Amino acid sequence: MNEKIVILDFGSQYTQLIARRIRELNIYSEIVPYNKLPKLDSSIKAVILSGSPFSVTDENALQVNLDEFVGKVPVLGICYGAQYIANYYGGKVGRSEKREYGKAKLSGFEMADPFLNDISVDSQVWMSHGDTIMEVPTDFKLLAGTESIPVAAFKSNGNFEKPVYCIQFHPEVSHSLEGKKLLKNFLVDIAGCEANWTPASFAENTIAELKAKIGDQKVLMGLSGGVDSTVGAMLLHKAIGKNLFCFFIDNGLLRKNEFEEVLKSYEGMGLNVKGVDAKNEFYTELKEVTDPEGKRKVIGRVFIEVFEKEAGKLDGIEWLGQGTIYPDVIESVSVHGPSVTIKSHHNVGGLPDHLKLQIVEPLRMLFKDEVRKVGAELDIPKEILGRHPFPGPGLGIRILGDITPEKVNLLQQADAIFINNLKKHDLYDKVWQAGTVLLPVQSVGVMGDERTYEKTVVLRSVNSVDGMTAEWSKLPHDFLATVSSEIINNVKGINRVVYDISTKPPATIEWE
Repeated sequence: MNEKIVILDFGSQYTQLIARRIRELNIYSEIVPYNKLPKLDSSIKAVILSGSPFSVTDENALQVNLDEFVGKVPVLGICYGAQYIANYYGGKVGRSEKREYGKAKLSGFEMADPFLNDISVDSQVWMSHGDTIMEVPTDFKLLAGTESIPVAAFKSNGNFEKPVYCIQFHPEVSHSLEGKKLLKNFLVDIAGCEANWTPASFAENTIAELKAKIGDQKVLMGLSGGVDSTVGAMLLHKAIGKNLFCFFIDNGLLRKNEFEEVLKSYEGMGLNVKGVDAKNEFYTELKEVTDPEGKRKVIGRVFIEVFEKEAGKLDGIEWLGQGTIYPDVIESVSVHGPSVTIKSHHNVGGLPDHLKLQIVEPLRMLFKDEVRKVGAELDIPKEILGRHPFPGPGLGIRILGDITPEKVNLLQQADAIFINNLKKHDLYDKVWQAGTVLLPVQSVGVMGDERTYEKTVVLRSVNSVDGMTAEWSKLPHDFLATVSSEIINNVKGINRVVYDISTKPPATIEWE
């Protein structure tokens, strides 16, 4: 990377959002724990201090030595970061008489400062803080307040070689209507960023780095048919060609015809992929397993066994490719200490150490939406890039109770009807994730003159940005009626269809 912004994370719920907003400006940003600042070099154009659930007046407040970087690169303190800087340099920070949370309007502007260039005089910002800055430090200058607090923004006044800016609001959230413009003012006009980090430049640089790193060595990668593993594989393919060996394992828990369709897509992309039909191994080991966590463990274990068996048929493999993305990396690092293990389902099931492979993760610094943009640059088909998220254990956690081939077949048929209708009615791209759940419940029904006693399926469709929270999709009633009728009329064994209208939280997206 030619230039980057380092964000020191003090534990704010909004830290990832700061990174995302900066990247939307075509500037590369990286989050590190507050106490892990990398050695400053010419690539680091600025340092940003995030918010925090802590108070700077707490005994256990997170602390950093500002002298390591203040004055050496431009610095922006946000919320806790601003309060910490104020307190560090002798300003006055105390508990607010009332907690300021929500929308506020800036006032009392210092119009001439480049930080506030083109920002409206009464610009709406988003506040979320219990402490407030009562007095700015000596040699710092007030830039703006709000109707509720005297200090909303302030800056160093020539006392450092590089400027320090501080704001008590959150420019990264959408409720700060000109927050992105404010960040651009700081990063481009003040820090001098060129803003040339794009999906195309990422792809070009990453392919060159992979070529240099891997050379003529061989890489093994398990593909899921999803966005992350596919884009990661294509970057590796562009870098090392035939030395990339991929497996796509049919665990018997994929969607209807998915194994064949995905393999065909991969063929068209020129990837060296072997399809492995392991349905029977999975079904045998899952027999009579009903506990959700138990099913996950069996699926993960059998995946490892199948992957290891196939890997043993290849010689000279040095690397293992993985589709790890940036949120997984961030979640694996605590602001209170060293890294912890990345979640197992992002680690290809946690492959055995004795395989002794080096790990290569081409996407480890990208957010999900950025992965899709890079995929588009690589001409990956839209039907893969636009796929809804699909759980690693597949339909195994959408069949409540034990798993049998018969139940999988029922669910695949019902699910295909739901998904195909979403596409047919131009709704698929308007929801974040959709799927069908088979319940261990039978109910009475009537078909013609016959009484039936058959199974129930649940339709689940949600809208979300990142999966952390989700709203149930307001699908048209006529559409749901069409799907219900088609399932009941065409899938023998199902006589009742219901729609899940639960939000996350308190419910989860998946049922298991």
